Amino acid sequence: MSEFTPAELTTVISLAEDLLSRPSVTPKDEGCQQLIADQLSAAGFSIEHMRFGDVDNIWARRGNQSPLFVFLGHTDVVPVGDEAAWDTPPFEPTIEGARLTARGAADMKGSVAAMIVAMEKFAEQHPDHIGSMAMLLTSDEEGPATDGTIRVIETLQARGEQIDWCLVGEPSSTDKVGDVVKAGRRGSLGAELTVKGIQGHVAYPHLAENPIHNVAPVLAKLADETWDAGNEFFPATSFQISNINSGTGVTNVIPGDVKVVFNFRFSTEQTPDLLKQRTEKMFAEFGLNYEIDWVVNGMPFLTSDGPLVEAVVSGIKTITGLDTELSTAGGTSDGRFVAPTGAAVVELGPCNATIHKVNEWVDTEDLKTLTEIYFEVLRNLLAK
Repeated sequence: MSEFTPAELTTVISLAEDLLSRPSVTPKDEGCQQLIADQLSAAGFSIEHMRFGDVDNIWARRGNQSPLFVFLGHTDVVPVGDEAAWDTPPFEPTIEGARLTARGAADMKGSVAAMIVAMEKFAEQHPDHIGSMAMLLTSDEEGPATDGTIRVIETLQARGEQIDWCLVGEPSSTDKVGDVVKAGRRGSLGAELTVKGIQGHVAYPHLAENPIHNVAPVLAKLADETWDAGNEFFPATSFQISNINSGTGVTNVIPGDVKVVFNFRFSTEQTPDLLKQRTEKMFAEFGLNYEIDWVVNGMPFLTSDGPLVEAVVSGIKTITGLDTELSTAGGTSDGRFVAPTGAAVVELGPCNATIHKVNEWVDTEDLKTLTEIYFEVLRNLLAK
């Protein structure tokens, strides 16, 4: 039996609409966090605004004891693209049937609204709950992510606030809310490679050196390489080229260099250093004259069991009857900044079929279900 009345569950839709009406394209927040601060303050949360650079962040906490449970999310959204391609204005939330359409509906203002309503209800029913519950929101998850969650986590660690359990509201579900929970994420290692040659006339190749010809067999070998076999929770590490750029734009000039952008998505079977060593060993074998800039965008993490996973799996079962699947598929999330602190981290949100697309939408009934699941997770972990 639901702990919420139909009227209470309707509030999650109205709150989502309020958030979605604000054009908070990263790194803008457009007042979303102040709206949230006002609501959570009334529920007994202490509010701390943390602005770093052009990024707004908010840390809202209720209680000062451990264990500390945190809802993690973001108020920024990706650009709308061609607005004329939308059936309705992207920042004028529209409901047709059970479909709520707006930029950020699924990623992830709908989740944020569900988190807030769940916490308000839990605080009302369990005012003396054990431990603490908190919410961390940034306006820079969809952007560079340098002044967002990572800066807040650094601040919390510096003053000794340790997160025990973290639930990220990213859209994890596939067909039904709760059918998939992200129990971890692969790591991401990116690189910008410049291979140098000697520019010249195509009719006199002996007086030039074509860097495209030099790098092509190396890229083929990298693409064919088996980096590992993955493991029980992670697929095998993958290598993908995302961009190649070279030449002057004419047919009779051998270029002087070629630039290649590529990325590894790697499992816990790998480390960035091992991938770099193996890659640069291949470059040496082929005698490349090159420069390379490596960027670690995130390390892999895994929360395969423990109280948080049990609370989430149980909460989903209670509300939906589903036996959820634990997965590590997909891209990175801000959970990558929390996991290294020792916190257990999982991701649970609405269906992800329309995220970042034109006419992004979420099912309003799914948001109500998600609110109930979030409440159950809180009850499983923090109720006396």
